[in-house]
Amino acid sequence: MITVIGSLKGGSGKSTIAFNLAVWLAYAHQRVLAIDADPQATLTDVVEVREEEGFEPPVELGHKELLWYPEKLSEYDEVLVDVGTADLESLKQAIRVADRILVPVPPSQADIWSTQRFLRLIAAVSESRDRPPEVLAFINRADTNPTVRESDEAAAALVSLPGVHFIKARLAQRTAFRRSFSEGLAVFELDPRSKGAQEWNTLAAVLYPHVLS
Repeated sequence: MITVIGSLKGGSGKSTIAFNLAVWLAYAHQRVLAIDADPQATLTDVVEVREEEGFEPPVELGHKELLWYPEKLSEYDEVLVDVGTADLESLKQAIRVADRILVPVPPSQADIWSTQRFLRLIAAVSESRDRPPEVLAFINRADTNPTVRESDEAAAALVSLPGVHFIKARLAQRTAFRRSFSEGLAVFELDPRSKGAQEWNTLAAVLYPHVLS
């Protein structure tokens, strides 16, 4: 399965999600390939840190040119693509070959507007496809203060958007995600008992139920 982690707006956490998914799937004994199609190369940086530190399991990284050769991607159980608008052609090609598109949405009105524009782009690029990709969205970097309602308001807005499947599981704005990422670790490796790890495992189980069965 080819899963594109994408959005039109920077700072949504795409690279963190892609990296954590790649490590989680590797632990699940899936043959997984991560493709960094973002010129910022954040995913490449963290994979290199993981390799330098010698952490296991390793994450296999592929070049974005593979997006134009989907037959080669079929050799893997799971393919994860980190991509944004900095490379628009790669983004469009990723949409063309994707089985599904995962959209992390921070809780702000600007990110809701950006998600709406992204959905229109996905629809336009997918017009020639017999089966358009499934689009899933969830709240990323949610408020940790229960008195702040912005995350719930953003979730309500996502539910109302046509053409997207809303995932209830959310990831909060936690230091553990930033710290683990900087060290080349998935959040569940840094501290398996942390709230961040618990949130992550819930989201991963929703995204990949077949891996757990």
